Amino acid sequence: MRGVDFETPVYLHRLPVPGEDRYASLALVNTRFTVSHGPVDLLDGTEAAHLWLVRRALLPDQADLNGRQSGRLRALREALRVLFAARAAGTRPPGDALDTLNAALAAAPATPHLAWNADGPRRADLPDSGNPVAAALFLLAEDATDLLTGADAAQLAECAAQGCARWFLRSHGARRWCTTKCGNRVRAARAYAARKAGSP
Repeated sequence: MRGVDFETPVYLHRLPVPGEDRYASLALVNTRFTVSHGPVDLLDGTEAAHLWLVRRALLPDQADLNGRQSGRLRALREALRVLFAARAAGTRPPGDALDTLNAALAAAPATPHLAWNADGPRRADLPDSGNPVAAALFLLAEDATDLLTGADAAQLAECAAQGCARWFLRSHGARRWCTTKCGNRVRAARAYAARKAGSP
């Protein structure tokens, strides 16, 4: 049995972007980003992909993840990046991105059931748990479908800070950066450029 390693690099403790707490698919898309020393991929390799799924409570720690399955997770991430960009731009996405998402939805068909919590009854669809990895991909694809077709889709935006590449949900229409850190970095760069242009 694998144990989850809670010793994580500092960059993993970065500020989460708005929307990641509500949409696992948004968190998935943001597993590829850039920091000062270069690009980071939190799904780079089977062990890393397994750890990410376990930390997001999408896969039991004891479930195995093979190279082909981790490749499908990364393919879903890239398809979601394309679909998010198309939704934000108001354009039609390429068919292969839609096919990748729909294949994840079909891999573990869900069974509807009634759930009842403190807020009362609600419909919940549970994926076939016979294949835990397929179920995890289904949940991520379903989450992305809910995001892309729901009211929050109008707030979906890519961070405007150069090199960031993370997606977030805008809290207001004028917001352009995923975190204040990115906003501060852009403002500092502009101030530096203005000082440099003004110097003799």
